[in-house]
Amino acid sequence: MSLNLFSAARPIRAAALARDAFAAVTLAAVNIPQVLGYTRIAGTPVVTGLYTVLLPTIAFAALGSSRHLIVAADSATAAIFSSGLHEQAAAGSAHYMTLVGAVTLLTSLFLLIARLFRLGFLADFLSRTVLIGFLSGVGLQIAIAMLGELLGIPTQSHVARDQLMEVAAALARTHLPTLAVSASVLAAILIVEQIGWRFPTALLAVVAGIAASRAWDFAGRGIAVIGPVPGGLPPLTLPLPSWEETLSVLPLAISCGVIIIAQSAATSRVFATRYRERVDGDADILGLAVANLAAAATGAFVVNGSPSQTAVAERAGARSQIAQLTFAALVVAVLLFLTGPLADLPRGVLAAIVFSVGVRLIDLSSLRSIRRESPGEYMLALVTAGTVALVGVEQGILLAIGLSLLRHVRHSYQPHTAMLIPGAGGLWTPAPATPGSETTPGLIVYRFAADLFYANESRFCDELAALASHAPTPLRWILVDASAITDIDYTAAQTVRQLCEDLRGRGIKVVFARVSPYLRADMDRHGITAALGESAICDTLHAGLEAVRSADAEIDSILTSWASTHR
Repeated sequence: MSLNLFSAARPIRAAALARDAFAAVTLAAVNIPQVLGYTRIAGTPVVTGLYTVLLPTIAFAALGSSRHLIVAADSATAAIFSSGLHEQAAAGSAHYMTLVGAVTLLTSLFLLIARLFRLGFLADFLSRTVLIGFLSGVGLQIAIAMLGELLGIPTQSHVARDQLMEVAAALARTHLPTLAVSASVLAAILIVEQIGWRFPTALLAVVAGIAASRAWDFAGRGIAVIGPVPGGLPPLTLPLPSWEETLSVLPLAISCGVIIIAQSAATSRVFATRYRERVDGDADILGLAVANLAAAATGAFVVNGSPSQTAVAERAGARSQIAQLTFAALVVAVLLFLTGPLADLPRGVLAAIVFSVGVRLIDLSSLRSIRRESPGEYMLALVTAGTVALVGVEQGILLAIGLSLLRHVRHSYQPHTAMLIPGAGGLWTPAPATPGSETTPGLIVYRFAADLFYANESRFCDELAALASHAPTPLRWILVDASAITDIDYTAAQTVRQLCEDLRGRGIKVVFARVSPYLRADMDRHGITAALGESAICDTLHAGLEAVRSADAEIDSILTSWASTHR
């Protein structure tokens, strides 16, 4: 495989460099506290959150194709492996951290295998509708997860619906000083957003929160703060789990790998679509594989393409991986010089910043547009959003892929069909293929708008049989417009051939027009061409009509009269 290093950071221009560097400052202001918070879900030391945005981010920036995707600690994968490990070891213990390292290393190997088998195509099964629903669900999930921190109510669950129930049950115990801090930050973010200023509100909120916490002793007043964060760069060492440990965590690593592929692909595809860019799913998988290898080597945990952090970077103005590289440099500075002040950061400030990001991920304008143009796809988006928010990201992604495939199969199973009739201006006009109608006396021109396969061959044959049985005049010809049929499988071919033989027994000849070379090869292989005759397989609709007209003087007269009338 060829490597195109740092392609998502190039070309480097002075104006773009300054813009992305400025965006990285805002990204750091939001994401550094956020990844520290994710360690609570992961059950790892707080400093490991910073390690996830050091070498892993550089690795993805070097090898990935997405210009926007931010790779770091993520709540979905952290919840997956921590829920599977808590029965094997105590959170934060040496044994637990060995298992975390094993999961991260195995996840990297799984992603590398996925790259070797070129599984990046999985992203193609996520429609734009599903992506909008997916990100909206992630936004709702993030907003719900932050409610407890906003109100000063401790929650134990990692599932949004349970978190919502916990907060609702404990509303009377809302910690008012924490709520005041959170509400102040939220109000500042909303005001700046309404005014339209391009202002690093999150950064100022973090600085002001730390300053206020120190000045008025927030921790002593019951306002939760981040707490001590060890400084210094991480040591480089790969985990060496035993064979038994490897087997015990392998299912967790596979689960994390699947979610990383799907969630990262969904997120990168959303922002690539927004900016009319192309992404290489296989290159992104390789970048994610090496990013997780870097995480394992630095004592961090599984990293993923993060929807919320990518949204923060995009909203701050980031348009290339220069922002992520600058972010990594800022993390180095924090680890070396600034871990002390972070200890006083109020959790309510972090919660307010993350809550605002989650709310902005809920794309109401796009959802309204989908509802207006395609109610069926709107319901698909809502189901995806609801599943992601209330059940889980992994279940939501798998459901999204399943529903997208089901919708595609449904279109192929019940495709549009039509009968072509002579219309005004000498043009052929599509009309409903309703039994009792015909193109002209003795002729039906029929269009089937999908490939023929085992699931829809009965519809094709049943509809043609019904049209033939209820034709208002004795039917002699059926001309199939096969312009939308590029493939016919074995089952469908046998049924179609049998139909053509039955129709011939009733004195009705079948001609296929607009037959592509691919369909012609299938028809030759399955014996349809031999059954109908070479003259019944035509490249164009005109050639098909000529075949009918040359063999049927009555139809030729009717079509000649129609053509002369509309010259």
